[in-house]
Amino acid sequence: MNIQVAVLCDAATDDNGKLNLLGAFDTIYARDLPAAHPQCAVALRVTFLSSDEGKHNLRLNFVDADGHAIMPGIDIPVEVTLPDDVHFGTRNFIFNIQQLKFDEPGLYSVDISLDGQSQASIPLLVKHVPPAQLA
Repeated sequence: MNIQVAVLCDAATDDNGKLNLLGAFDTIYARDLPAAHPQCAVALRVTFLSSDEGKHNLRLNFVDADGHAIMPGIDIPVEVTLPDDVHFGTRNFIFNIQQLKFDEPGLYSVDISLDGQSQASIPLLVKHVPPAQLA
């Protein structure tokens, strides 16, 4: 398995195998804490080889800097089957997330694993930017 793309974005679609991304980002600016990010997506483009054939479990975990989950993990069963005349297969995975909550500013990440083995990590920085004080 080879992860070609792993990104946090505003939205993503799969159009007959083409991965379309809108608004990739790595920082959220929050005026108030706790903060809830209204809508985002995790988009993955993964290439599988014939040696990857079989049943697998793809898992996404949103975690804080200490590795504590900020939402329940997402488990996706994946079955890889390639025709004999194909050297590799590519699949897009899109996970839409609503109301992602952050209690504190700091570093977070989306950790991606396959069958319990870490494959990638998408960093996310949450910055607290309070409204300007009136003079």
